Amino acid sequence: MTVGFISLGCAKNLVDSQVMASVLIEEKLQLAPAPEQADIILINTCAFIEDARSEAAEAILQACQHKAAGGCKAVIVAGCLAQRYRERLRTTFPDVDAFLGVDELDRVAEIVRQVAAGAHGVVAVEGLPKKLFKSARPALRFTGGPFAYLKVAEGCNHACAFCAIPGIRGKYRSRSMDDLIQEARALLASGVRELNLISQDTTSYGCDLSEGSSLLPALLRELDQLPGDFWIRLLYGYPSRVTDELLKTMAESRHVVPYLDLPIQHSHPDLLRAMRRADSLQAVAELPMRLRQAVPGLVLRTTCLVGFPGETESHVQHLLKYVAEARFDHLGAFAYSPEEGTPACDIPDAPSSQFATSRRDRLLRVQQDVVAQRQSELIGAHDIALLMRPTHPRGKVQKSKQEKAATGEWIARLSRQAPEVDGITRVTGVPADAQPGAFVRVRITGGHVYDLTATVVAQGA
Repeated sequence: MTVGFISLGCAKNLVDSQVMASVLIEEKLQLAPAPEQADIILINTCAFIEDARSEAAEAILQACQHKAAGGCKAVIVAGCLAQRYRERLRTTFPDVDAFLGVDELDRVAEIVRQVAAGAHGVVAVEGLPKKLFKSARPALRFTGGPFAYLKVAEGCNHACAFCAIPGIRGKYRSRSMDDLIQEARALLASGVRELNLISQDTTSYGCDLSEGSSLLPALLRELDQLPGDFWIRLLYGYPSRVTDELLKTMAESRHVVPYLDLPIQHSHPDLLRAMRRADSLQAVAELPMRLRQAVPGLVLRTTCLVGFPGETESHVQHLLKYVAEARFDHLGAFAYSPEEGTPACDIPDAPSSQFATSRRDRLLRVQQDVVAQRQSELIGAHDIALLMRPTHPRGKVQKSKQEKAATGEWIARLSRQAPEVDGITRVTGVPADAQPGAFVRVRITGGHVYDLTATVVAQGA
């Protein structure tokens, strides 16, 4: 029996898929090269917002149709959708053979063997999650490139009015520092050149281990001592948890790139209070200036939520002005959707979905102007790029070996570009013997929408 994975949602979900895959390998079960070639399809789902649930439902239905046509033997649904709606899913998806909750990752081999033997309607979903995972094969990764996600914690202690994650993932629980260092060593030894630290709130790492104080600076200092040439990146932080110690640690580190991902959700105090994020009021107001002064060259990513109940045009104007002045390097925007079981779901006067989407589009247009200006400022600057994979431009004739050695084009990323979310850099002039994971010095030559172009320059040039 072979198992093929379909991993939906965020990078944290991808890590869970890797953990389940490592359990299967340790249990002498085989992974299929692609889901459509598998005997058993496992879909690891997201249930954060309506769009994610729709994507998960479509993937489940397609897999069940594939099974009905004889393409596979069984379908397993795992992750947040199974955890959140465990009491309904057997009725909603009667053709699914098993459901696996987020706290039952270590049972995946057991469930696979059950459905392989003909079991149907298996539900392995407990109550509110409390466990912490530990991968049996930390170097196993599904990223498809020389980068990896290092999940430092599980769950969330914040009580944002719009978010269902605490009810799905449970309280914040940090992995031990020794466990994380061991995993980081294994990943680097396997060829990884970029460690992306993630959790629901990475800046809270260790708060449950040290009487409320974050241990993230200490973890970064330990990771920074590991040998080799690699990047460390911080994703999914919380504005009010960014301490002076953290900024100082980042500024002094050899490996931590000057990059922070801090979702602000909104800029207006009224909306932040309504969202139950009042503890971030001051942090949001002073965020860009304070952080950029502390860490030279800092790149900032954020996320905003528009269309929240009670949001007025005045609130929207406040956010648009804030974003234009803050000049975030990267910004994601979402239109509010009411989430069952969250405090915001019962708040009246929510803008219509069409209105919320219109506000999101207005915000993104402001950000596009910021990005265009930032890109124009980058042209001519030198930077370091991490090579991902080679590419060949469409419509061009295959070149000779000599020409390819001088003009090879690669997909790469600068330290200012997080994987999957911030665009890419197309680098020309890459030597023919280059390998994925190599760092090359480049000069930025242009940009289009959210991507950049660059060319390799000689060392010392």
